[in-house]
Amino acid sequence: MTNREMVQTLLENSADGIITAEQVTAAGLHRSILQKLVDSGELYQFSRGIYVRADAWEDDFYLLQRRYGRGIYSHDTALYLLGYSDRTPAQYTMTFPKGYNAPSLKQENVLIKRVVPKNYSLGETEVASPSGNPLRVYDLERTLCDILRGSGSDIQIITDAMKRYAASKEKDIHKLMQYAEQLRVKPKVLRYMEVLL
Repeated sequence: MTNREMVQTLLENSADGIITAEQVTAAGLHRSILQKLVDSGELYQFSRGIYVRADAWEDDFYLLQRRYGRGIYSHDTALYLLGYSDRTPAQYTMTFPKGYNAPSLKQENVLIKRVVPKNYSLGETEVASPSGNPLRVYDLERTLCDILRGSGSDIQIITDAMKRYAASKEKDIHKLMQYAEQLRVKPKVLRYMEVLL
């Protein structure tokens, strides 16, 4: 089996059409084969070490999370992915644990939020991206607390999301209040809920 055929086999076994330089090295191949496939148009390089089949549907949400595995979609981006905002985010928002530093993040179109480690995994869940790939995102209750806690979220987006949540059959007020307590936004959450419920 040639090097090219070995890479093709790795790609065929990849459900998402992505191959990493790490996988190629683990298969005993030299990484230069990836550049040859990029030059021939069979692959394109999404970012350092991550390559995508040229005919694969590009899923920016998924590729970005593959590149920054510690990032969890949050704030306005999470609202969009959870179906609580109709506005496609112009800039994706991801939350990382305090102390995490990836210099290349500054070149991405990403709004970076950092939280203390004890709050990092609070409310983490998985949803499908618009292209059907799995994404790590904060659940609705955590997201509502986050957008009330920080600055930068459009007041119209916040109000719409809170109204939708209050009218939803799936709302979990107990969980929302627990998160609000831990994230120190209980007074703000209570103000919204008193008006809407």
